[in-house]
Parts: sequence; structure tokens; C-alpha cells
Amino acid sequence: GPCTRDRRPPHGRTDDTARDRGVGPPMTPHVVIADDDRAIRESLQRALTLEGYRVTLAADGVQAAVAARGPDVDVIVLDVGMPTIDGLGVTRLLRAEGVTTPILMLTARVSVDARVAGLDAGADDYLPKPFDLDELMARLRALVRRSQFSVAAADPDAADLTMGLLRVDPTARRTWWGSTEMTLSKTEFDLLELLVRNRGQVLTHSVIYDRIWQYDFGPDSNNLAVYISYLRRKLDAAGAPDLIRTVRGVGYRLDEP
Repeated sequence: GPCTRDRRPPHGRTDDTARDRGVGPPMTPHVVIADDDRAIRESLQRALTLEGYRVTLAADGVQAAVAARGPDVDVIVLDVGMPTIDGLGVTRLLRAEGVTTPILMLTARVSVDARVAGLDAGADDYLPKPFDLDELMARLRALVRRSQFSVAAADPDAADLTMGLLRVDPTARRTWWGSTEMTLSKTEFDLLELLVRNRGQVLTHSVIYDRIWQYDFGPDSNNLAVYISYLRRKLDAAGAPDLIRTVRGVGYRLDEP
């Protein structure tokens, strides 16, 4: 059947963290699935319901944009190729309206350009079709954790992180190079914050995957490389020098300019 091998609840390892912070156990996660392929919609609905999610379905971009505005949506799964408005259009629309709910983009296009277009529109993660159900579940668990605990984890007294002209505000989740503010997706911001907090240190691929996604995609994945290249592009556009160093076969390091 469509169940996954992983039997943990969708919110995975966050139960103890939630209790520690006194915010109570996570609510049943609510996911919007938007895909014009009825078979995919229905199979995902069955699998996610079995895993303890509440599921809202959308068959096109207009339905997706309406469903995604719900106040209690934890994560949105958008197919890139939908009628009326495609997944990129829906993502841009939601981000322009200030909707910050994590978005996982499903794309049949495997080129880096197609993935970068999704990240540029404001998506937090992408999964190429055809995808493995276990992989989708793991991505969703990580996004739901971040959605449910980004508010709980915010420390109102947290000081801005600075490195040269780079300034990161962890509470407001905003970042600047000099006076230029950069527009980053949730994943890009988390990645930059992690690098700045560990400046000068090499962060291995597996450490970054665990901290950002709570899931290691393994040595064959180029997921992280795509996000790093996109972060570099945004830093460069803001006028920053090349701050992120690649340590071949190991990971990445943020160097003082």
C-alpha cells in the first residue's frame, strides 16, 4: 500500500523539544496538495492521511492559492506544471502576499534552471518527479517541524548576527549586506544563519542536512549544492564578495570578507 516504512509521526523528533519549550504537543499537521494529476492527488491523500496529516486537495493553481491562504496550513506541496496558474506563479503570488508557509515544489523538470526558478519564486524545497514516497514524507516532516517551531524557537532577545557588512536578524528573519536587504526563502535564510553562527568552521554536508532538513539526503544528492549556489548568487547580487567556500568532498565554510 501507499504507507511508508517510517512509522514516526510526521512531526518526528520535535515532541520533546515542544514540551521543553512549554508549547504543548504539535497539532495535527495540515498539508495542501496541489497537483492536476488526480491519481497523484488521491494517492498522496491516502498516504498522508495514514501518516496522521490533515489534507486539503487542489486541482489547479487557483484552487491552490485559495487553499494555501488557510490560517492553519503547515506546508504546501505544489506541482510546477498546473493549469490556470502554474506552481511558480502560485508561489510568487503567496510570497508577495506575505504568506510564509513552507512550500515543497514537485517538478518533472530536472534541470538546475528549473529548480533555481522554484527557489527564486520562494519555494523552500523541491522534489523531482517521479519521487519516492518515503523521500516525500521525510521532506514534509522537516518542513512541518520548521513551520511549527520557527515561532516557538524565536528568541525575542536574540542579537543580530554580524560579519563584516553582513547582518542577519534571526528574530525578524531578515538579512542585509551593508544597506542592501536580501530576499531569502526560509531554507536560504536557515542555511545562511547556520553558516554565520559557525563562521570560519567547516560544516560537513551531513551536519548541514541534519540541521536544516533534519534528514540526510546522502552523498548522491545535489540538493545542498543547489541551495548554496543560489545563496551565493543572492549575496553576489547584493554586492558581497565570495564568502562561502567549498571544501571539496567535505562541506562548506563561511569566511570573513
